[in-house]
Amino acid sequence: AGETAELRAQITALEEKVKDLNDQTLRALADAENARTIAKRDVGNAKQFAVTSFAKSLLDVADNLSLAVASVPAQELEKPENATAKTLMEGVVMTETVLTKTFGQHGLKKYGEVGEKFDPNLHDALFQMVNEELEVGDIGAVLKTGYTLNDRVIRPAQVGAVKAP
Repeated sequence: AGETAELRAQITALEEKVKDLNDQTLRALADAENARTIAKRDVGNAKQFAVTSFAKSLLDVADNLSLAVASVPAQELEKPENATAKTLMEGVVMTETVLTKTFGQHGLKKYGEVGEKFDPNLHDALFQMVNEELEVGDIGAVLKTGYTLNDRVIRPAQVGAVKAP
């Protein structure tokens, strides 16, 4: 009877040890899976946002192209003596269009239009203004358009917000 009790104690101890080892194994597997998931997410983010710095540097180019297009009145381009300027402007417009399309293909999107609701997560309010045609809290003026890269703001729009009169 004493030998049986001793064997049962050994069996109980071994079963407890097996249980502990199973628990350790499951925890190690869970840790490995978590590490894999985190690494996969980090690689995805790195791929998705690796071009952020490059994209930011191109935003000034896009701004300058937009300013160039906006700076020349359309009626000036229709004058016969400005045929060369008209051709040049068509080239600038085409370049701006291709750049905007390329931005879109790579997840870079422009935002910030007059009349949109002001959102402090997307816009920097540089000043407030009264505008009877818009609601309080709308954007009344856009000084610099904003851009997102894969839904992450890389440059907030610089705007004037409408205030109550």
